[in-house]
Amino acid sequence: MKTEMLGMILAGGQGTRLGKLTKNIAKPAVPFGGRYRIIDFTLSNCVNSGIKNVGIVTQYQPLALNNHIGNGSSWGLDGIDSGVTILQPFSSSDGEKWFEGTAHAIYQNIAFIDQMDPQYVLILSGDHIYKMNYEAMLEEHIANNASLTVAVIEVPLKEASRFGIMNTDDNQRIIEFDEKPAEPKSNLASMGIYIFNWGRLRNVLLDSYSKDGQMLDFGKHVIPSYLEADENVYAYHFDGYWKDVGTIDSLWEANMEFIGLENALNMRDKNWRIYSKNNISPPHFITKTASVKTSLIVDGCFISGTITDSILSTGVKVKSGSTIENSVIMPGAVIGKNVQIKNAIIGENAIIGDNSVVYNENEIEVIGYSEVIGVQSDED
Repeated sequence: MKTEMLGMILAGGQGTRLGKLTKNIAKPAVPFGGRYRIIDFTLSNCVNSGIKNVGIVTQYQPLALNNHIGNGSSWGLDGIDSGVTILQPFSSSDGEKWFEGTAHAIYQNIAFIDQMDPQYVLILSGDHIYKMNYEAMLEEHIANNASLTVAVIEVPLKEASRFGIMNTDDNQRIIEFDEKPAEPKSNLASMGIYIFNWGRLRNVLLDSYSKDGQMLDFGKHVIPSYLEADENVYAYHFDGYWKDVGTIDSLWEANMEFIGLENALNMRDKNWRIYSKNNISPPHFITKTASVKTSLIVDGCFISGTITDSILSTGVKVKSGSTIENSVIMPGAVIGKNVQIKNAIIGENAIIGDNSVVYNENEIEVIGYSEVIGVQSDED
C-alpha cells in the first residue's frame, strides 16, 4: 500500500559539543528527563501524528540507540502496517559508505523510501526536545500546494545569526534563505523539520548525484536550489516549546525546565504522550533521613541524602550525607557518602566517591559515562 507520509529521522550526529556525554553514544540516545532519551520526543511525535512508518538514519556510535529503539514496540511501531527501520551506512557499488550530510543521507536511502512509496517525506532531527503535530503541518503543506514546507520558530533577533533564517512574503511563502546571517532580516529560524513531495525531491537528488553530487545538505544546498528554481516553498509556524539540546548548557537548562508540574512540555497530557523503552525496576526507596524537594525521582532509585530541584534517573543511588542541587543524575549513577553536587550533569553509571565535591561556579560541571571520581565505601 502507498504510504501518505514517511517519517525519516536523522539520528547520526556525533554531538561533539556535548563533550563527555557523547563520547560513546550518539546524541539522540543521551538520557533526558530521568525516564527518556532525546530521540523519544521525535519518535513519539510521529506516532501521535499518525505516522506509522519511520526510518531512523544512524551513523555515529549507534549501538545504544539501536538497543533503545529495538523493533519499535515501545512506540507501537511493530504492527502489521507499521514499523521502524534502522538505516545505517553501507558500502555500495559506487564505493560510497558514510553519510556526508543530511540530504546525502536521504539520497543513500532512496531504495528504502521507494519501497515505502510515500507521497510525502517528513525529514526530522532526532536531537530536539518538543511536542509537535506533524499532521497539522502536512495539512498546511497540501493547502498551499507546496513542494517543500519548512517548520520555523521565532527566536530573539539578537540570536538569529546562529540559525538558518527564512524570509517570507505576506502569504508565508519563503522567498529567501540565509544560513547563519551576520545581519538577519527576520527572526524565523528553521527547526530542521521539512515536508517534501517525494517525487520532486527524489528527482532533485538523483539529478544532482548523476552530475556533481553537490546536494549534500538540506539547509546549505537543497533549500536554496528549490528557491532558485521558484518552487512553492512555505514556512510552517510553530509556537510551542522547542529546545535544541546541542550544548551542555542547553541540555542542563532543558532538564531543569522539565522539573515541576507546570513544565512547558505538559508531560501529563494523556492526549500526547511521550513514549520510551523503560527497563523494569523496583519502586524507588527514600530513607527516613532523606529529603526530596521539587525533584523528579524515577524507578529503582535509593535515596539516603538531600535532593533539591534535581532529576534522578533510573537506578540512581545516593548515600547518606550527600546533597544534590540543580543537577541531572543519569541512569545507574552511584553517589557516595557526604558528596556535594550542584549545577552538574552526572553521566550514566558514573561513580562519585565519598566526600567528593562536584561544582564549578562558572559552568555546568559534567561527569562522563562510567567515570569514577574519588573512592567510595561499601556501606550505604
